[in-house]
Amino acid sequence: MRDHIPVVVQGSGRRARRAGLAGALWAAAELIVTAGVVVLLLVVHQVWWTNRQALAAARDEVHALERSWAEEPAVRPTPAPDPPPGEGATPAPEDAPESAPQSRDEPGSGVEGSPGTGPGPGSGGSAAAGRGVEPPARDGSYAILRIPRLGVVVPVAQGIDKRAVLDKGYAGHYPGTAAPGARGNFALAGHRNTHGEPFRYINRLRAGDELIVDVRGERYTYVVGKALGQTTERDTGVIAPVPRSVVRPDQGYTEPGAYITLTTCTPEYTSRYRLVVWGTLRR
Repeated sequence: MRDHIPVVVQGSGRRARRAGLAGALWAAAELIVTAGVVVLLLVVHQVWWTNRQALAAARDEVHALERSWAEEPAVRPTPAPDPPPGEGATPAPEDAPESAPQSRDEPGSGVEGSPGTGPGPGSGGSAAAGRGVEPPARDGSYAILRIPRLGVVVPVAQGIDKRAVLDKGYAGHYPGTAAPGARGNFALAGHRNTHGEPFRYINRLRAGDELIVDVRGERYTYVVGKALGQTTERDTGVIAPVPRSVVRPDQGYTEPGAYITLTTCTPEYTSRYRLVVWGTLRR
């Protein structure tokens, strides 16, 4: 009787190991592709979809403001007749000083477009000084900013909270800074990228360009004068009543006036620094 001799197939174990390795690599590749697709979708949502949503919402808000102003125009008070000579109190001068500024030593807020916390409510330049329209106390749109050179038309809301204001595609009015048209500094923040990115191209503004602010029954036209290409988020001087950088003291203004300030993040798609554009009210 002949013994049965088993046949050994050479290389079968090696092929099995290769097949196992190939399967593992294929599974890893599928995971990488899936993760890449998810990341791509997130980027598309953040960069493209949020822009579409915010732009549409901001445009609707502009139209709503314009309709409300047309339906309920501002009622201007009828001026009282001049008193006879020698009667009546002498009015206070328009540029009478207000209360002393509050401390601005608080840390920066970290909000995109924000160079930190601004001056407090007593810092001057409010509508109480005799010019301008007082904004609402809370996060509600009350004005429209138009930048003809850039084709920008954006609602202005009180406050610089991201969720309540900036992420809606609005420009946010720094609390405590001057009212539109008032003496002092009317300071605004806005996104440079995503969520409508209304301030994306403010670096293209040049001296002499117009910044138009509409409120109910009033229009204020500012003229771009200066820009600061880069500063830190804690540079609160750029939104002071007389705007002047505390990081670069050679940048800004030295005389009281009626100013507008636009702030946003720079470089694009980061929030490391702040870009600033200043303008003055056209008389």
